[in-house]
Amino acid sequence: MSMISGIQGQLLEITVVSCNKLKDTEWISRQDPYVCLEYGSTKFRTRTCTDGGKNPTFQEKFVFTLIEGLQEINVVVWNSNTLTYDDFIGSGKIQLQKVLSMGYDDTAWPIQTKTGRHAGEVRLIMFYANANKPATSYAPSYTAPQPHTPMYSAPSYAAPAAAYQTLSPYPAYPPHSAAYPPTPYPPPQTTAYTPVYPPPSAYPPISYPPHSAYPPASYPPPTQDYSYSPGPYPPRPY
Repeated sequence: MSMISGIQGQLLEITVVSCNKLKDTEWISRQDPYVCLEYGSTKFRTRTCTDGGKNPTFQEKFVFTLIEGLQEINVVVWNSNTLTYDDFIGSGKIQLQKVLSMGYDDTAWPIQTKTGRHAGEVRLIMFYANANKPATSYAPSYTAPQPHTPMYSAPSYAAPAAAYQTLSPYPAYPPHSAAYPPTPYPPPQTTAYTPVYPPPSAYPPISYPPHSAYPPASYPPPTQDYSYSPGPYPPRPY
């Protein structure tokens, strides 16, 4: 049996959950069981589960102060009587090696009668916060860099903004003056105009016939005489 050291003064939590298939000590009515835990000089007792019979339920938690070298707890189950002494149902030993090494244990522990016969089970949930951890804490803690995170960051040289400003000989005015409302007319188009010419025709140009080689037609002169002959006019009166 391996012994776990360094438990002196540490706290151990034990929850008595229930009992299963207990030996029945009553002949007429149902028995009223309760559970007692003993560790060193520390003793705890659960409440009495009235009419619990063979499968009582408790759900009670107790806290023990551990003792170096003592790694087992005695458990005893009794049947409560009113007029006579309580009836002994069974007892057993709870081993603490698992809970002290792993920090948690949920087991149904068997109990026996005084003659060594099986008397049922007691289910306990034990928790130990200072359990021995694996030797992984001695490894250096190292977090691998993420793929998108560079291992070395280049120094950033931030030059003053004034060194990159160009001095202008003209005063700077705000782009829009708050004293004048914006014009409702759209801004002029700045797109350059490209004249569109009709594509060249696929047909040949029209050819006109040349001047005729024949002489112009001659017409006879007019036969009527249009010459002017002054007629006799009366004398003008004076």
